[in-house]
Amino acid sequence: MAESSTNKNKARASKYSSDEEEENRNIDLGLSMKSLSLGPKKKLLIMGIGGFLCHRVCYRYRRETIPKHRHPDASYGSFYVVHISMLVYKRPFCEDFMKFCLERWYLDSALDSIMHGLRRKLLFAWDQGKCTKTCFFDLEKKFKPIFLKELKKVWEGNGVGISRPSTQFCSSNTLLIDNEPYKVLLNPPHTAIFPKEYKADDIDDDALGAGSELRRFLEKVAEAKDVPNFIKHNPFGNPPISPYHPNWDYYSKIISTYEK
Repeated sequence: MAESSTNKNKARASKYSSDEEEENRNIDLGLSMKSLSLGPKKKLLIMGIGGFLCHRVCYRYRRETIPKHRHPDASYGSFYVVHISMLVYKRPFCEDFMKFCLERWYLDSALDSIMHGLRRKLLFAWDQGKCTKTCFFDLEKKFKPIFLKELKKVWEGNGVGISRPSTQFCSSNTLLIDNEPYKVLLNPPHTAIFPKEYKADDIDDDALGAGSELRRFLEKVAEAKDVPNFIKHNPFGNPPISPYHPNWDYYSKIISTYEK
């Protein structure tokens, strides 16, 4: 009887793990500053899509979380898991926000449901397959494995697929935007910000709108001489994970396990 229960638990964990991996197969957008007068150096902005530019829901396993007040903007299936469909809900002002960014950045390929007609202008696309998968799991979503976004892969041109030489980018001119602070545990401090996660049922969300706090902040970062120094003195969004975090013992194990 105990063995049967264990097998059922393993099967359940496997199902949710596959679901979480599919739902969080994030593609990040890499953009290089183009038209601002910043001198010889170009800044790099990397943005997570899921949780920042859009909200995604797994139709098969999470139907109860599907927003009732709006229809999805797009959907896509899974090549690996049969009959799983992801519903995509774009964040308000998403397209205008990307146009705001395009006045300043190069682009090369991205999720079609978000970046209609803009694939050629992305510098690179950073999907989950290029992240570092760990043996640790999200403390809130117990079956969701933790993936790390190591910026050194971009700076060293190590497997991210950047279409231009990346040696011009380093910690002083790179900014990553994501809603999950643990993803940057292996990166230099003050190279990322963590805005509030977007949920499709937030009908009043205007974080990406014209004149928003985020847009004003990004304009200032673009003009700063050094990104980490600016972020250190001008924090934005949720705080990063530090030794003062209540779950530092857990996160420090991730650092010690995967730090090279």
